[in-house]
Amino acid sequence: MSTEADDISKTLELGQSQRKPWRWIGIAALAVVAGGGAYYYLAGSSDGQVRYITEPLTRGGFEVVVSATGSVEPTNLFDVSSELSGTIAEVHVDYNDEVEHGTVLATLDTSKLEAQLAVQKASLASAEAMVALAQATLDEAQKTLVRGQELSRRGVETEETLIGQEAAFARAEAELQSAVANRDLAQANLDLVQADLNKACICSPVNGVVLDRAVEEGQIVAASLSAPVLFTVAEDLTQMELQIGIDEADIGRVKVGQQARFTVDAYDDRVFPAEIAKLRFAHETVDGVVTYTGILSLDNSDMALLPGMTATADIITASVEDALLAPNAALRYAPPVEVEEDEGGSGLLGLVFSHPRDTAQRDNGDREPTLWVLRDGEPQEIRVETGQSDGSVTVIEPGSGLQEGDLVITDRIVAE
Repeated sequence: MSTEADDISKTLELGQSQRKPWRWIGIAALAVVAGGGAYYYLAGSSDGQVRYITEPLTRGGFEVVVSATGSVEPTNLFDVSSELSGTIAEVHVDYNDEVEHGTVLATLDTSKLEAQLAVQKASLASAEAMVALAQATLDEAQKTLVRGQELSRRGVETEETLIGQEAAFARAEAELQSAVANRDLAQANLDLVQADLNKACICSPVNGVVLDRAVEEGQIVAASLSAPVLFTVAEDLTQMELQIGIDEADIGRVKVGQQARFTVDAYDDRVFPAEIAKLRFAHETVDGVVTYTGILSLDNSDMALLPGMTATADIITASVEDALLAPNAALRYAPPVEVEEDEGGSGLLGLVFSHPRDTAQRDNGDREPTLWVLRDGEPQEIRVETGQSDGSVTVIEPGSGLQEGDLVITDRIVAE
Protein backbone atom coordinates (compact mmCIF):
# COMPACT_ATOMS: atom_id res chain seq x y z
CA MET A 1 0.00 0.00 0.00
CA SER A 2 2.85 2.41 0.82
CA THR A 3 4.44 1.79 -2.54
CA GLU A 4 1.24 2.71 -4.36
CA ALA A 5 0.82 5.85 -2.29
CA ASP A 6 4.39 6.90 -2.97
CA ASP A 7 3.85 6.53 -6.73
CA ILE A 8 0.76 8.72 -6.60
CA SER A 9 2.66 11.37 -4.62
CA LYS A 10 5.54 11.43 -7.12
CA THR A 11 3.11 11.77 -10.01
CA LEU A 12 1.45 14.83 -8.40
CA GLU A 13 4.82 16.45 -7.67
CA LEU A 14 5.96 15.85 -11.25
CA GLY A 15 2.77 17.50 -12.69
CA GLN A 16 3.19 20.50 -10.45
CA SER A 17 6.86 20.89 -11.39
CA GLN A 18 5.99 20.72 -15.10
CA ARG A 19 3.24 23.40 -14.80
CA LYS A 20 5.32 25.79 -12.72
CA PRO A 21 7.31 27.40 -15.60
CA TRP A 22 4.17 28.12 -17.66
CA ARG A 23 2.52 29.72 -14.66
CA TRP A 24 5.38 32.18 -14.24
CA ILE A 25 5.42 32.94 -17.96
CA GLY A 26 1.70 33.80 -17.84
CA ILE A 27 2.17 35.99 -14.80
CA ALA A 28 5.03 37.85 -16.53
CA ALA A 29 2.94 38.43 -19.68
CA LEU A 30 0.07 39.83 -17.63
CA ALA A 31 2.50 42.12 -15.83
CA VAL A 32 3.85 43.43 -19.13
CA VAL A 33 0.33 43.98 -20.48
CA ALA A 34 -0.75 45.72 -17.31
CA GLY A 35 2.33 47.96 -17.36
CA GLY A 36 1.82 48.97 -20.99
CA GLY A 37 -1.83 49.78 -20.40
CA ALA A 38 -0.95 51.99 -17.49
CA TYR A 39 1.63 53.93 -19.60
CA TYR A 40 -0.82 54.78 -22.40
CA TYR A 41 -3.51 55.76 -19.97
CA LEU A 42 -1.24 58.12 -18.13
CA ALA A 43 0.13 59.60 -21.34
CA GLY A 44 -3.34 60.10 -22.71
CA SER A 45 -4.75 61.61 -19.55
CA SER A 46 -1.79 63.86 -18.63
CA ASP A 47 -2.89 67.50 -18.41
CA GLY A 48 -0.33 69.94 -19.94
CA GLN A 49 -0.59 73.63 -19.08
CA VAL A 50 -1.96 75.68 -22.03
CA ARG A 51 -0.59 79.15 -22.65
CA TYR A 52 -2.39 81.43 -25.16
CA ILE A 53 -0.69 83.95 -27.42
CA THR A 54 -2.87 87.05 -27.78
CA GLU A 55 -2.94 90.41 -29.48
CA PRO A 56 -5.22 93.34 -28.64
CA LEU A 57 -7.84 94.68 -31.01
CA THR A 58 -6.86 98.11 -32.27
CA ARG A 59 -8.64 101.03 -33.87
CA GLY A 60 -7.23 102.76 -36.90
CA GLY A 61 -7.16 102.78 -40.68
CA PHE A 62 -5.25 101.51 -43.67
CA GLU A 63 -5.23 101.49 -47.44
CA VAL A 64 -5.85 98.47 -49.64
CA VAL A 65 -3.37 98.63 -52.50
CA VAL A 66 -2.54 96.66 -55.63
CA SER A 67 1.13 96.71 -56.53
CA ALA A 68 2.45 96.54 -60.09
CA THR A 69 5.58 97.45 -62.02
CA GLY A 70 6.02 99.20 -65.33
CA SER A 71 7.87 102.00 -67.11
CA VAL A 72 7.45 105.72 -67.64
CA GLU A 73 6.71 106.57 -71.27
CA PRO A 74 5.81 109.73 -73.22
CA THR A 75 2.10 110.21 -73.78
CA ASN A 76 2.60 110.55 -77.54
CA LEU A 77 5.66 109.02 -79.17
CA PHE A 78 6.32 109.27 -82.91
CA ASP A 79 8.68 107.14 -85.00
CA VAL A 80 9.77 109.13 -88.06
CA SER A 81 10.80 107.20 -91.18
CA SER A 82 11.30 107.98 -94.87
CA GLU A 83 8.76 107.14 -97.55
CA LEU A 84 11.44 107.37 -100.23
CA SER A 85 14.58 105.41 -100.88
CA GLY A 86 17.74 107.39 -101.30
CA THR A 87 20.88 108.78 -99.72
CA ILE A 88 20.76 111.03 -96.66
CA ALA A 89 22.20 114.33 -97.79
CA GLU A 90 22.06 116.17 -94.47
CA VAL A 91 20.96 115.64 -90.85
CA HIS A 92 19.76 118.81 -89.13
CA VAL A 93 18.98 117.71 -85.54
CA ASP A 94 20.55 115.65 -82.77
CA TYR A 95 19.54 114.00 -79.48
CA ASN A 96 17.43 116.11 -77.07
CA ASP A 97 16.88 118.89 -79.64
CA GLU A 98 13.53 120.63 -79.32
CA VAL A 99 11.64 120.75 -82.60
CA GLU A 100 8.40 122.21 -83.91
CA HIS A 101 5.84 120.84 -86.30
CA GLY A 102 7.44 120.84 -89.78
CA THR A 103 11.03 121.22 -88.58
CA VAL A 104 13.39 119.58 -91.09
CA LEU A 105 15.09 116.66 -89.37
CA ALA A 106 16.99 115.36 -92.38
CA THR A 107 16.92 115.60 -96.18
CA LEU A 108 17.56 113.12 -98.95
CA ASP A 109 19.66 113.67 -102.05
CA THR A 110 17.10 115.17 -104.46
CA SER A 111 19.19 115.66 -107.63
CA LYS A 112 17.39 112.88 -109.47
CA LEU A 113 13.97 114.09 -108.34
CA GLU A 114 14.75 117.65 -109.39
CA ALA A 115 15.72 116.40 -112.87
CA GLN A 116 12.49 114.46 -113.12
CA LEU A 117 10.61 117.54 -111.99
CA ALA A 118 12.20 119.57 -114.79
CA VAL A 119 11.21 116.95 -117.33
CA GLN A 120 7.62 116.98 -116.14
CA LYS A 121 7.48 120.74 -116.22
CA ALA A 122 8.63 120.66 -119.86
CA SER A 123 6.06 118.00 -120.67
CA LEU A 124 3.37 120.13 -119.08
CA ALA A 125 4.42 123.16 -121.09
CA SER A 126 4.33 121.13 -124.30
CA ALA A 127 0.91 119.78 -123.45
CA GLU A 128 -0.41 123.26 -122.75
CA ALA A 129 0.92 124.37 -126.14
CA MET A 130 -0.87 121.51 -127.82
CA VAL A 131 -4.06 122.55 -126.07
CA ALA A 132 -3.65 126.09 -127.43
CA LEU A 133 -2.99 124.73 -130.93
CA ALA A 134 -6.03 122.49 -130.78
CA GLN A 135 -8.16 125.36 -129.54
CA ALA A 136 -7.03 127.52 -132.46
CA THR A 137 -7.77 124.75 -134.94
CA LEU A 138 -11.21 124.30 -133.38
CA ASP A 139 -11.96 128.02 -133.61
CA GLU A 140 -10.95 128.04 -137.29
CA ALA A 141 -13.03 124.97 -138.06
CA GLN A 142 -16.03 126.47 -136.30
CA LYS A 143 -15.83 129.72 -138.30
CA THR A 144 -15.41 127.79 -141.56
CA LEU A 145 -18.43 125.65 -140.73
CA VAL A 146 -20.62 128.68 -139.92
CA ARG A 147 -19.65 130.36 -143.20
CA GLY A 148 -20.25 127.14 -145.19
CA GLN A 149 -23.72 126.72 -143.68
CA GLU A 150 -24.65 130.27 -144.71
CA LEU A 151 -23.39 129.71 -148.26
CA SER A 152 -25.19 126.38 -148.42
CA ARG A 153 -28.50 128.11 -147.57
CA ARG A 154 -27.91 130.53 -150.43
CA GLY A 155 -27.10 127.66 -152.78
CA VAL A 156 -23.59 128.91 -153.42
CA GLU A 157 -21.74 126.05 -151.75
CA THR A 158 -22.29 122.42 -152.48
CA GLU A 159 -23.47 119.93 -149.92
CA GLU A 160 -20.26 117.94 -150.28
CA THR A 161 -18.19 120.92 -149.21
CA LEU A 162 -20.46 121.48 -146.20
CA ILE A 163 -20.02 117.86 -145.10
CA GLY A 164 -16.25 118.25 -145.22
CA GLN A 165 -16.45 121.41 -143.11
CA GLU A 166 -18.59 119.66 -140.47
CA ALA A 167 -16.10 116.75 -140.29
CA ALA A 168 -13.19 119.17 -139.87
CA PHE A 169 -14.98 120.85 -136.98
CA ALA A 170 -15.63 117.50 -135.25
CA ARG A 171 -11.96 116.52 -135.64
CA ALA A 172 -10.88 119.84 -134.14
CA GLU A 173 -13.11 119.25 -131.10
CA ALA A 174 -11.63 115.75 -130.59
CA GLU A 175 -8.09 117.07 -130.96
CA LEU A 176 -8.78 119.71 -128.33
CA GLN A 177 -10.14 117.10 -125.90
CA SER A 178 -7.05 114.95 -126.51
CA ALA A 179 -4.75 117.90 -125.93
CA VAL A 180 -6.53 118.78 -122.70
CA ALA A 181 -6.22 115.18 -121.51
CA ASN A 182 -2.50 115.17 -122.32
CA ARG A 183 -2.11 118.40 -120.42
CA ASP A 184 -3.91 116.96 -117.36
CA LEU A 185 -1.69 113.88 -117.54
CA ALA A 186 1.41 116.02 -117.65
CA GLN A 187 0.15 118.03 -114.69
CA ALA A 188 -0.48 114.83 -112.70
CA ASN A 189 3.02 113.55 -113.46
CA LEU A 190 4.42 116.87 -112.35
CA ASP A 191 2.44 116.74 -109.10
CA LEU A 192 3.67 113.19 -108.47
CA VAL A 193 7.30 114.17 -108.82
CA GLN A 194 6.70 117.28 -106.72
CA ALA A 195 5.16 115.11 -103.98
CA ASP A 196 8.19 112.83 -103.97
CA LEU A 197 10.40 115.89 -103.80
CA ASN A 198 8.44 117.17 -100.81
CA LYS A 199 8.81 113.79 -99.09
CA ALA A 200 12.54 114.05 -99.46
CA CYS A 201 12.31 116.44 -96.53
CA ILE A 202 12.07 114.29 -93.39
CA CYS A 203 10.20 116.60 -91.01
CA SER A 204 8.89 116.50 -87.44
CA PRO A 205 5.15 115.68 -87.21
CA VAL A 206 4.67 117.47 -83.85
CA ASN A 207 6.19 119.91 -81.42
CA GLY A 208 8.45 117.91 -79.16
CA VAL A 209 11.90 116.60 -78.33
CA VAL A 210 14.15 114.29 -80.34
CA LEU A 211 14.70 111.21 -78.18
CA ASP A 212 16.61 109.08 -80.66
CA ARG A 213 18.48 109.50 -83.93
CA ALA A 214 19.39 106.47 -86.02
CA VAL A 215 20.73 108.04 -89.20
CA GLU A 216 23.94 109.67 -90.42
CA GLU A 217 24.84 111.74 -93.47
CA GLY A 218 25.61 109.58 -96.48
CA GLN A 219 23.56 106.67 -95.19
CA ILE A 220 21.39 104.93 -97.78
CA VAL A 221 17.73 104.57 -96.81
CA ALA A 222 15.70 101.79 -98.40
CA ALA A 223 11.97 102.33 -98.10
CA SER A 224 10.01 99.09 -97.87
CA LEU A 225 7.03 97.56 -96.08
CA SER A 226 9.06 97.88 -92.88
CA ALA A 227 10.71 101.26 -93.20
CA PRO A 228 13.58 101.90 -90.77
CA VAL A 229 12.98 104.36 -87.93
CA LEU A 230 15.26 107.36 -88.44
CA PHE A 231 14.13 109.57 -85.55
CA THR A 232 12.01 109.15 -82.41
CA VAL A 233 10.19 112.30 -81.29
CA ALA A 234 8.26 112.70 -78.03
CA GLU A 235 5.47 115.25 -78.23
CA ASP A 236 5.52 116.64 -74.66
CA LEU A 237 7.73 115.32 -71.85
CA THR A 238 5.90 117.36 -69.23
CA GLN A 239 2.87 115.09 -69.66
CA MET A 240 4.04 111.52 -69.33
CA GLU A 241 2.27 108.25 -68.55
CA LEU A 242 3.14 105.16 -66.56
CA GLN A 243 2.39 101.82 -68.25
CA ILE A 244 2.11 98.98 -65.74
CA GLY A 245 1.25 95.28 -65.94
CA ILE A 246 -1.58 94.37 -63.54
CA ASP A 247 -1.89 90.71 -62.54
CA GLU A 248 -5.14 88.99 -63.52
CA ALA A 249 -5.83 88.23 -59.84
CA ASP A 250 -5.89 91.97 -59.07
CA ILE A 251 -7.47 93.44 -62.20
CA GLY A 252 -10.99 93.06 -60.79
CA ARG A 253 -10.23 95.58 -58.02
CA VAL A 254 -8.67 98.22 -60.27
CA LYS A 255 -10.92 100.91 -61.77
CA VAL A 256 -10.38 103.98 -63.92
CA GLY A 257 -10.06 107.07 -61.74
CA GLN A 258 -8.41 105.40 -58.76
CA GLN A 259 -5.48 107.22 -57.21
CA ALA A 260 -2.01 105.70 -57.19
CA ARG A 261 1.55 106.47 -56.19
CA PHE A 262 4.83 105.19 -57.56
CA THR A 263 8.57 105.35 -57.05
CA VAL A 264 11.56 105.13 -59.37
CA ASP A 265 15.10 104.06 -58.62
CA ALA A 266 16.49 107.49 -59.50
CA TYR A 267 14.74 109.11 -56.50
CA ASP A 268 14.78 106.87 -53.44
CA ASP A 269 12.94 109.26 -51.12
CA ARG A 270 10.38 110.68 -53.53
CA VAL A 271 6.86 109.38 -54.14
CA PHE A 272 5.09 110.52 -57.32
CA PRO A 273 1.28 110.80 -57.50
CA ALA A 274 -0.66 109.34 -60.44
CA GLU A 275 -4.15 108.32 -61.49
CA ILE A 276 -5.57 105.37 -63.42
CA ALA A 277 -6.50 106.83 -66.81
CA LYS A 278 -7.12 103.71 -68.90
CA LEU A 279 -7.27 99.91 -68.61
CA ARG A 280 -6.61 97.95 -71.77
CA PHE A 281 -8.72 94.87 -72.45
CA ALA A 282 -5.96 93.13 -74.40
CA HIS A 283 -3.93 90.76 -72.21
CA GLU A 284 -0.29 89.75 -72.29
CA THR A 285 1.06 86.35 -71.24
CA VAL A 286 4.68 86.12 -70.13
CA ASP A 287 5.99 82.85 -68.67
CA GLY A 288 2.42 81.69 -68.09
CA VAL A 289 1.46 84.85 -66.14
CA VAL A 290 -1.47 86.85 -67.54
CA THR A 291 -1.35 90.62 -67.08
CA TYR A 292 -3.40 93.58 -68.27
CA THR A 293 -1.88 96.96 -69.11
CA GLY A 294 -2.93 99.93 -67.01
CA ILE A 295 -2.17 103.51 -68.08
CA LEU A 296 -1.51 105.99 -65.27
CA SER A 297 -1.44 109.70 -66.04
CA LEU A 298 1.07 111.86 -64.17
CA ASP A 299 2.48 115.36 -64.05
CA ASN A 300 6.11 115.83 -65.05
CA SER A 301 6.29 119.60 -65.03
CA ASP A 302 9.67 119.57 -63.32
CA MET A 303 11.04 117.13 -65.92
CA ALA A 304 12.27 114.82 -63.15
CA LEU A 305 11.00 111.69 -64.90
CA LEU A 306 12.67 110.47 -68.07
CA PRO A 307 11.28 108.05 -70.68
CA GLY A 308 11.98 104.40 -69.94
CA MET A 309 12.38 104.71 -66.15
CA THR A 310 11.29 101.59 -64.28
CA ALA A 311 8.60 102.32 -61.68
CA THR A 312 6.84 100.43 -58.90
CA ALA A 313 3.26 101.59 -58.40
CA ASP A 314 0.73 101.11 -55.61
CA ILE A 315 -2.88 101.56 -56.72
CA ILE A 316 -5.21 102.52 -53.87
CA THR A 317 -8.30 100.35 -54.36
CA ALA A 318 -9.91 101.05 -50.95
CA SER A 319 -9.31 103.24 -47.89
CA VAL A 320 -10.38 102.51 -44.29
CA GLU A 321 -10.48 105.06 -41.48
CA ASP A 322 -11.24 104.73 -37.73
CA ALA A 323 -12.26 101.06 -37.81
CA LEU A 324 -11.87 98.19 -35.33
CA LEU A 325 -8.99 96.06 -36.59
CA ALA A 326 -8.13 92.44 -35.82
CA PRO A 327 -4.92 90.65 -36.84
CA ASN A 328 -5.50 88.11 -39.57
CA ALA A 329 -3.74 85.46 -37.48
CA ALA A 330 -6.59 85.71 -34.96
CA LEU A 331 -9.18 85.08 -37.69
CA ARG A 332 -7.25 82.00 -38.79
CA TYR A 333 -6.95 80.58 -35.26
CA ALA A 334 -9.20 77.75 -34.10
CA PRO A 335 -8.63 75.54 -31.03
CA PRO A 336 -7.84 71.87 -31.63
CA VAL A 337 -10.63 69.32 -31.25
CA GLU A 338 -10.16 65.75 -30.08
CA VAL A 339 -10.64 62.97 -32.61
CA GLU A 340 -10.98 59.29 -31.73
CA GLU A 341 -8.74 57.05 -33.83
CA ASP A 342 -9.21 53.27 -33.78
CA GLU A 343 -5.91 51.75 -34.85
CA GLY A 344 -5.43 49.22 -32.05
CA GLY A 345 -6.74 46.15 -33.84
CA SER A 346 -8.96 43.56 -32.17
CA GLY A 347 -8.67 41.02 -29.41
CA LEU A 348 -7.00 41.31 -26.05
CA LEU A 349 -3.89 43.17 -27.32
CA GLY A 350 -6.12 45.55 -29.33
CA LEU A 351 -8.06 46.46 -26.21
CA VAL A 352 -4.99 46.81 -24.02
CA PHE A 353 -2.66 48.59 -26.48
CA SER A 354 -5.22 50.98 -27.98
CA HIS A 355 -3.85 54.47 -28.80
CA PRO A 356 -4.92 57.49 -26.76
CA ARG A 357 -7.11 60.17 -28.34
CA ASP A 358 -5.18 62.48 -30.67
CA THR A 359 -5.96 66.07 -31.61
CA ALA A 360 -6.77 67.57 -35.01
CA GLN A 361 -7.15 71.20 -36.05
CA ARG A 362 -10.65 72.37 -36.83
CA ASP A 363 -11.36 72.90 -40.52
CA ASN A 364 -11.58 76.65 -41.11
CA GLY A 365 -12.40 76.40 -44.79
CA ASP A 366 -16.15 76.92 -44.76
CA ARG A 367 -16.90 78.16 -41.27
CA GLU A 368 -18.14 81.65 -40.51
CA PRO A 369 -15.46 84.09 -39.35
CA THR A 370 -14.94 83.95 -35.60
CA LEU A 371 -12.54 85.35 -33.05
CA TRP A 372 -11.44 83.62 -29.87
CA VAL A 373 -11.25 86.21 -27.12
CA LEU A 374 -9.44 85.59 -23.82
CA ARG A 375 -11.70 86.67 -20.95
CA ASP A 376 -10.92 85.89 -17.32
CA GLY A 377 -8.25 83.48 -18.52
CA GLU A 378 -10.73 81.43 -20.58
CA PRO A 379 -11.13 81.46 -24.39
CA GLN A 380 -14.51 82.51 -25.71
CA GLU A 381 -15.60 82.17 -29.34
CA ILE A 382 -17.37 85.19 -30.88
CA ARG A 383 -18.82 85.31 -34.39
CA VAL A 384 -17.90 88.46 -36.28
CA GLU A 385 -18.56 90.15 -39.59
CA THR A 386 -15.41 91.15 -41.44
CA GLY A 387 -14.71 93.97 -43.90
CA GLN A 388 -11.69 95.14 -45.87
CA SER A 389 -8.25 93.67 -45.28
CA ASP A 390 -4.75 94.79 -46.17
CA GLY A 391 -3.24 91.34 -45.71
CA SER A 392 -2.17 91.77 -42.08
CA VAL A 393 -5.27 93.20 -40.35
CA THR A 394 -8.99 92.98 -41.12
CA VAL A 395 -11.86 95.32 -40.30
CA ILE A 396 -14.34 93.97 -37.73
CA GLU A 397 -17.76 95.40 -38.45
CA PRO A 398 -19.90 96.76 -35.57
CA GLY A 399 -22.37 94.43 -33.87
CA SER A 400 -20.07 91.79 -32.41
CA GLY A 401 -19.73 93.45 -29.02
CA LEU A 402 -15.95 93.57 -29.29
CA GLN A 403 -14.05 96.68 -28.30
CA GLU A 404 -10.63 98.15 -28.72
CA GLY A 405 -8.17 96.44 -26.41
CA ASP A 406 -9.92 93.05 -26.26
CA LEU A 407 -7.34 90.28 -26.36
CA VAL A 408 -7.85 87.91 -29.28
CA ILE A 409 -6.04 84.58 -29.47
CA THR A 410 -3.64 84.05 -32.35
CA ASP A 411 -2.03 80.77 -31.17
CA ARG A 412 -1.56 78.53 -28.17
CA ILE A 413 1.33 76.62 -26.61
CA VAL A 414 0.93 73.45 -24.54
CA ALA A 415 3.67 73.06 -21.91
CA GLU A 416 4.88 69.48 -21.39
